[in-house]
Amino acid sequence: MSVDVLGQLSEAGVSVWLDDISRDRLRTGNLQSLMDDYHVVGVTSNPTIFAKALSQGSAYDEQVKDLKIRGVSVEEASRALTTYDIRWACDVLRPVYDATNGMDGRVSIEVDPRVAKETAKTIAEARNLWWMVDRPNAYIKIPATREGLEAITETIAQGISVNVTLIFSLERHGEVIDAYMAGLEKAKANGHDLSKIFSVASFFVSRMDTEVDARLDKLGTPEATALRGKAAIANARLAYELFESKCAEERWQALAASGANVQRPLWASTSTKDPTFPDTMYVVDLVVSDTVNTMPEATIKATADHGELRGDTVHGTYDQSSRDCMRWPNRVIRSAIRGTGASPGWPGPASSSCSASRATWRARS
Repeated sequence: MSVDVLGQLSEAGVSVWLDDISRDRLRTGNLQSLMDDYHVVGVTSNPTIFAKALSQGSAYDEQVKDLKIRGVSVEEASRALTTYDIRWACDVLRPVYDATNGMDGRVSIEVDPRVAKETAKTIAEARNLWWMVDRPNAYIKIPATREGLEAITETIAQGISVNVTLIFSLERHGEVIDAYMAGLEKAKANGHDLSKIFSVASFFVSRMDTEVDARLDKLGTPEATALRGKAAIANARLAYELFESKCAEERWQALAASGANVQRPLWASTSTKDPTFPDTMYVVDLVVSDTVNTMPEATIKATADHGELRGDTVHGTYDQSSRDCMRWPNRVIRSAIRGTGASPGWPGPASSSCSASRATWRARS
């Protein structure tokens, strides 16, 4: 008898989302098939995914032709094309949204990344996308730049559900959780029903290993080689510990009493980039409740085919993960964070180590 690995993953509290969207997926019923056969309960998208979809096949030709006749700008055409797909996917996933009371059945669309360092423009873009999609199960993706933190708070304050994306460090993850709580406090003051507002914090995984391992390879020592493929999972596990610590704070408990939903960690970038690594490692090594794992279709199917779950693989790992973080040369980690091009602040040993950052927020809890 075959084992339903993705079913077991879902039962463990990990929501399976698809990290891809295209009009072909929607037209052919592929998304519905993945929902029916592979336990998919959500979708994430980004500008790169849409660029790939638009460059392949003829699914968008008719709409592009109409937009060209109308003489709309490139920016307006892009919004029209992408929001159409997001609305469609939201409708496909609406039964899941209803069945889970809004927790899943979500489809994410990202604000224009060119405004990621401009708070006011990010907020305006988020409002515009929320209005254009016009579906309660949409998520508006906001990058976790420093300027994005205020945008997250203000967007949540207006009752808009947010997927915070491009988180790489514990420091920034903590700031994102705080921004979410601040937004909920404002939303409550504005008269919004907190039970209707949701958020996920997208913590990037394999991209971290790609950057760290490239620098370890340059060192070329046996010690450096032994560290390959360990940074991302250790970092993600400590991010979950931080999530639990924040949920234990009185500030969060007061919000929860008012009906607020936790901001679940979402494991993003979970396809392995190094062919020497097991192709399901960023799934099976990050199994823990109250999380989302968004995967390309290939990773979803690989997990279904030969993934081996070992129960909860996060709890009980925090001390070892902290020790692992202390083993990386500080210059390697700092350089890797710069290489990701995203949120700064990986806690390197010389300045704000994993253990030091961890001790700081544990002392505050």
